[in-house]
Amino acid sequence: MKFADSHLSWLEAEAIHILREAVAEARNPVMLFSAGKDSTVMAHLALRAFYPSKPPFPLLHVDSTWEFRSLIAFRDEFAARHGFRLIAHANEEGRAAGINPFDHGDRYTLLMRTEPLKTALDAGRFDVIFGGARRDEEKSRAKERIFSVRGAHHAWDPRQQRPELWRLYNTRLGKDQTARVFPLSNWTEADIWAYALLHKIALAPLYFAAPRPVVERAGAFIVVDDESRMRFQPGDEIKTRVVRFRTLGCWPVTGAVPSDATDLPAVVAETRRVSSSERQGRISDGEDGGSLEQKKREGYF
Repeated sequence: MKFADSHLSWLEAEAIHILREAVAEARNPVMLFSAGKDSTVMAHLALRAFYPSKPPFPLLHVDSTWEFRSLIAFRDEFAARHGFRLIAHANEEGRAAGINPFDHGDRYTLLMRTEPLKTALDAGRFDVIFGGARRDEEKSRAKERIFSVRGAHHAWDPRQQRPELWRLYNTRLGKDQTARVFPLSNWTEADIWAYALLHKIALAPLYFAAPRPVVERAGAFIVVDDESRMRFQPGDEIKTRVVRFRTLGCWPVTGAVPSDATDLPAVVAETRRVSSSERQGRISDGEDGGSLEQKKREGYF
């Protein structure tokens, strides 16, 4: 346990150093907050990094309009409890036009996640944007630096990344440039859970096993969060199963896993046993790494 504590302490110290370094050089920083486990841990690290003051930036949530309802409730409660200013932004034209993950695939991601994110960043004139991505999640994310410079229109070019030797970060930004900063880059899924357990961090209830209504799609269990909006297929049958989520995205394309882990100690133990990636639950990740990399080049986080 002492080794685990020292490992988490090192990761915590690195993340706090990154947060402070970025804020020291930023003109107008912001932290992306999805209310998922990674962004929740990152926000807690920010609270520790700037204590006793509040973190000097707001939280920004890009609402795809297909979020889990309980996740939105957790988001609002978290921001209020910790004194964060919360900015929630959605593509209202896309909502009115009925853009959805059932029919529109990659276009849905572009219109309801990527473009609203870029619009919100431009409207706020944010130059440093903190995100909770980790390198172990997916191979295109493993290419990205901790301080990832974006060009005009928030485009990412992996060939233009800067070296980061000896934990020295080049934070200078040129005209039309912004920086995506990832304090959790060197963390793993197991680290996130262990840190949340060590510090008794409350996470969204969807991460813990409970009876939920599901239909099976592509070998995954889709929780029917809103039956009136669900696009049922022939042969679909809603069943109640005890499931939880390892990763959270838009509810129609995020698969739950069977589990009996109802609290953090059980989740930590379960995570240590599994060998599959947490992002296997993202049905929208049916694309290969190159496709996700292309989305990142377009401004996707």
